[in-house]
Amino acid sequence: MSSAPVVAVTGAEGFIGSHLTETLVAAGFRVRAMAQYNSFSSYGWLETLAPDTLDQVEIVLGDVRDPGSVHRFVDGAETVYHLAALIAIPYSYQAPHSYVDTNVTGTLNVLEAVRQLDIPRLVHTSTSETYGTAQTVPITEDHPIHTQSPYAASKAGGDRLADSYHASFGTQVTTLRPFNTFGPRQSMRAVIPTVIGQVAAGERVITLGDLRPTRDFLYVKDTARAFLAVGTAPAEAVVGRTFNAGTGEEISVGDVTRLIGKVMEASIDVRQDEQRVRPASSEVMRLVADASRLRAATGWRPEAGLETGLAHTVDFFRNPANLSRYKTGIYNI
Repeated sequence: MSSAPVVAVTGAEGFIGSHLTETLVAAGFRVRAMAQYNSFSSYGWLETLAPDTLDQVEIVLGDVRDPGSVHRFVDGAETVYHLAALIAIPYSYQAPHSYVDTNVTGTLNVLEAVRQLDIPRLVHTSTSETYGTAQTVPITEDHPIHTQSPYAASKAGGDRLADSYHASFGTQVTTLRPFNTFGPRQSMRAVIPTVIGQVAAGERVITLGDLRPTRDFLYVKDTARAFLAVGTAPAEAVVGRTFNAGTGEEISVGDVTRLIGKVMEASIDVRQDEQRVRPASSEVMRLVADASRLRAATGWRPEAGLETGLAHTVDFFRNPANLSRYKTGIYNI
């Protein structure tokens, strides 16, 4: 058994969580990884990690909605990275109660366990969606919170709980607010894997929602490095603070689709599907990050440009073993 320090990651089986697990192991940590309990004993994307990485990972099936499960999971960890969440915006219109259960109550359970066990550091995950459509650009951490979907509201609720635990109990919590992360292993509920996956499967007529919104796309390896940066920085630099992680550059959904066509050397015919369009007052039209606070506190900055990240993502989806994990012919919400 390795004597490396133990860190705990909720949501480790997911897109960002699995990449963070790899990053933490590479940085010398042993990872206790929570995957949501299921009767299939599925560990999600953790099952695809290299054997030498998995040697340093203890996978635990659990559920952040259960206080006892969370308490047992975080006990003895040096740092807890809380990524577990329901994240699909369209499904939050259909099942908002489940988003509150996971994103608010689940976060409360993590905070309470960290407080009771006096865990030295908690990194809580927020989202740029809590800002809503940009009122000023680039968006700093002082931008007003304007939640335009049940998903965004549930994440903002978790953020406020994290703030309150630091203020009320001195809980050593830092909030990281990544902008639109993309890369290998992302679900097809997001625009970039939707386009790449359909093209990789042989489609050339691509159906999307609104092509006008702009986003600040951050490659997943850079997002994982941002988590590591705030999780290992001196407490006085990061505890009790919220940090954006983004590139500071924005591109419309339509333009990123055309860029994917260029990277994949494919002629794409893009058509709008009304099923994929958000309600008008719920669509966030513009997101672009100011990450200077994170850079000043930790030295972090993104390393992968958009085209480089897209090329890595294309390589992933062109692998038949990876593509077979996806249902490219349906609308994933």
